Amino acid sequence: MRRLTAVKVLQGYCLSVTFDDGVIGTVDLSDLAGKGVFACWLDRRVFEEVRIGSSGELVWTDQVDLCPDALYLRATGKRPEEPFPALRRDPAWGS
Repeated sequence: MRRLTAVKVLQGYCLSVTFDDGVIGTVDLSDLAGKGVFACWLDRRVFEEVRIGSSGELVWTDQVDLCPDALYLRATGKRPEEPFPALRRDPAWGS
């Protein structure tokens, strides 16, 4: 499991994120803005109050958080089994 070590708010709904393995990337969260619990981001001040939670996740208010693993995949463009080899299917099981 990856953990975030730094976050910086960029233009729009983009964030620069740094992970515990040194990977730095940009994530565009505009596809989430305004939907469900992410409606609070329509107030720009709320989006800009992003912080890193105790488990290395991103947190807004006390009700919205994003998993660091999902953010890692967005930032790197990798498929889940690339950074997380345990997800690879065992050929002995027939995929």
